[in-house]
Amino acid sequence: MAKELTRKLINAGVHFGHGVSRWNPKMAPFIFAKRGNIHIIDVKKTLRGLLIAKKLLAEVVSSGKDVVFVGTKRQAQKAVEVVAEKCGMHYVSQRWLGGMLTNFRTIRSRLQRLEQLEAMAEDGTLDSESKKQASRLKREMRKIKANLQGIRNMSRLPGVVVVVDAKKEYLALREAKKLSIVTIGLLDTDSDPDTVEVAIPANDDSIRAIELILNELADAVAIGKTMVAAHQEPVQRPRRIRSKRPVLARASEAKPQALPTVEQKPAQNAEAALQQSQTEQQDLKEKATSQE
Repeated sequence: MAKELTRKLINAGVHFGHGVSRWNPKMAPFIFAKRGNIHIIDVKKTLRGLLIAKKLLAEVVSSGKDVVFVGTKRQAQKAVEVVAEKCGMHYVSQRWLGGMLTNFRTIRSRLQRLEQLEAMAEDGTLDSESKKQASRLKREMRKIKANLQGIRNMSRLPGVVVVVDAKKEYLALREAKKLSIVTIGLLDTDSDPDTVEVAIPANDDSIRAIELILNELADAVAIGKTMVAAHQEPVQRPRRIRSKRPVLARASEAKPQALPTVEQKPAQNAEAALQQSQTEQQDLKEKATSQE
C-alpha cells in the first residue's frame, strides 16, 4: 500500500520544490537533493507526514469534531471544494476573512443575514424593492455566499484546520494557533514548518499532487466518521424472559416478622442472665437444706 501510494505521489510530481533562491532554510530536513536550480523534496518525508496527518484526522473526527479545508490559491480551489463535499466537511476556497475563527460569532451573524436575503429572494420581497436597492441586496448576497458558502453549516469551531500552502494561508494558521486548534499543512520549500503542527512537504503548485493528498486526507475523515457511528451505536441487551410459574406469595400479602431491634437485644440478654442467676441461687439453698 505504501509503495503504491509513493508511486502515485512521484507520478503526480509531488517531489518538485521551488527554486533554490526561494527556499526557506527551515525546510532543509525535508529536502532530498538539488537538481539544477530546483530543490527535490524527500518523498519519504512526504509519505510520513501524510500518514501522521491521516491518523490524526481519524482520531479527531472520531471524537466528534469537524475539519476545515483551506485553499484559496487557484491550483487548490476546486480540489478543496470537491474533497470537502466528498467527506461532508467545511472549506474556504475564495478568501480567508480575518476573524473567521477568532470572531466566529460575527461570522455566524453574516450567515444568518445570507439566509434572510435568500428568503427574501424566494418569496419575492427582493423584487418588490426599488431597482437600486434590489441590486445592492443581490450584490451583498453574492458576496457573502462567495466567502462563506463553505462554512455555512459549521455551527462550532473546528478541531483541525488543513491548509494548502502554509505561506499563503498564514492568517488561518495564526487564528488556529491562537485558539489551540490542530493544524495540518502542505508545505513547499519556501514555507515555514514551524507554522503548522503536522507538516506534509509537497509541491503545492501541482494540481494532481494536491488532489491526491487531499483525497487521502478525506478517506481518513471518512474512517473517523465510521468510528463515531460505531461508538454511538447502542448496545442491545438480551431480553429478560419472565417465568410463567405462579407466584407463591406476594410481597403485599406476606406478613413481616418483627425483628428485634438493637435496643431490645441487650435488655433481653440481661433479663435472661438475671433469671439464670436466681435459679442457681435457689438450687444452692435446696442443697444446703438437704445436707442439714
